[in-house]
Amino acid sequence: MDPVTGPFRRPPGDDPRRRTPPRTPPPDGDPGHGAYGPPPRRRPGRLPPTARHTRPYPEDPGAGGAGTGDTDVDAREDDDPAPSKITVTRVAAWRARRLTRRGAQAFHRAASADGADRSGLTALTYAWMANYASDATLAVALANTLFFSAASAESKSRVALYLLITVAPFALVAPVIGPLLDRLQQGRRAAMAVSTAGQGALAVVLALYMDTWALYPAALGIMVLSKSFGVLKAAVTPRVLPPGITLVTTNSRLTVFGLVASGVAGGVAAGVAWLFGSPGAAWLTAAICLAAVWLCLRIPAWVEVTEGEVPTRILPVPGIEEAPPKRSPLTRDVVTALWANGTIRSLTGFLMLFAAFVVKNETEGAPGDQLVLLGVVGAAAGAGGFLGNFVGARQRFGRPRVLMVVCLLLALVAVVLAAVVTGLVTAAVAALVAATTSALLKVCLDAVVQRDLPEAGRASAFGRSETILQLSWVFGGALGVLLPPTWWIGFTVIGAVVALGTVQTVLITRGSSMLPRRRRAPEPEPGRARR
Repeated sequence: MDPVTGPFRRPPGDDPRRRTPPRTPPPDGDPGHGAYGPPPRRRPGRLPPTARHTRPYPEDPGAGGAGTGDTDVDAREDDDPAPSKITVTRVAAWRARRLTRRGAQAFHRAASADGADRSGLTALTYAWMANYASDATLAVALANTLFFSAASAESKSRVALYLLITVAPFALVAPVIGPLLDRLQQGRRAAMAVSTAGQGALAVVLALYMDTWALYPAALGIMVLSKSFGVLKAAVTPRVLPPGITLVTTNSRLTVFGLVASGVAGGVAAGVAWLFGSPGAAWLTAAICLAAVWLCLRIPAWVEVTEGEVPTRILPVPGIEEAPPKRSPLTRDVVTALWANGTIRSLTGFLMLFAAFVVKNETEGAPGDQLVLLGVVGAAAGAGGFLGNFVGARQRFGRPRVLMVVCLLLALVAVVLAAVVTGLVTAAVAALVAATTSALLKVCLDAVVQRDLPEAGRASAFGRSETILQLSWVFGGALGVLLPPTWWIGFTVIGAVVALGTVQTVLITRGSSMLPRRRRAPEPEPGRARR
């Protein structure tokens, strides 16, 4: 039996393409024919190409089967052949379809990498991206409304009303929401879905009553529900953690995906607002929230399992020990990370509102200039968030206390520079540094919580720490609203706040504090009753 070189092939020498065609005998009497030798051997021609929808035959049995990812991708791409009639429009549309498909496939691979699709992290990622997208579209919807115009220097009463309705309630609601959600042991998926559904309903109210005072309570409700969603997400994340990656990498990944969704949704919302006005962006927010409800319900059911979970205590009470302990106290590194993150969150909250109000005050009557200047500050903050998460995900955090102090010092230097050299450029630099250090410190907080706290207490710790960070943001935002819209005044005040936070963080690392400690009341002597 003649050997073969592979499946679907003929034995050597049996290829019809390699056979020499028969020669026609020369005619009788053809002069000079014998002076030439035989004709040269021709190179065999190629076989005609197969159809686009068929796969090539494998060289080895079993190779290139249905389980190979590259072949599947090529086959899916070949499902959309090139147009038969070549025109510029058709080729451009075909190229756009192929690039969009490749981008969607790459995005899905990134979202489901490291076993995230099996652990449930991919479903949480999509829900978190929808929350970021709704926040971005809401900001675009409120950009040219009374929500920001109320903070102009024309009316101090309107500024006070703005602060009362939109910012101050956070200081009352956040301490209630955090512990309440921390005690919510069942139904967290449903709570996340209800939160996004409430945002969608209030976005509809916002779209219908954009030019009335109903704007303020509707905007307040959306922000409160969005922050509640963040607290729930922080508590759910440890339960969908894949076994191959750490909590630090997971949170960094979620933040990066959220920032991407925020940028894309913000751009789309800007186009919708340009075409249909602010109500159009509000309707887009409602549509995104409706999709987020479905994404929340797709999170796996095992996030509801809280057996063995231990709640945490944010601040240990000196001199009082619980026997047996009912709550897991936080370590010194965790408390230090909370102080450092709270300080930076107050700076980011301040910059978000103060920069918007100053830009509006300085460019009154020029909405195009306002949009460009706010875009500069927003782009700097977005770039800082990407940079901080990119660097933080690759850090080992061997000495987290040093990193915390260094980040606070960098932020303090940027704020002092913005206070001395006033202008939009230094404000953008401060926003870049603040966003970068905020992302780094949040990753550092995740790292020390994962290292120092038992697994049973991490979900509660993340939920309660998120509440503290939201309160810090509210404090900075309140300063940004109340202070006069002047660069040097605002940055001087927030610089003092950052300096105090830095000093307190350094003292915490050394076991001390600027705050007075709570002491235990003296016990009465035996036989003597209390008065």
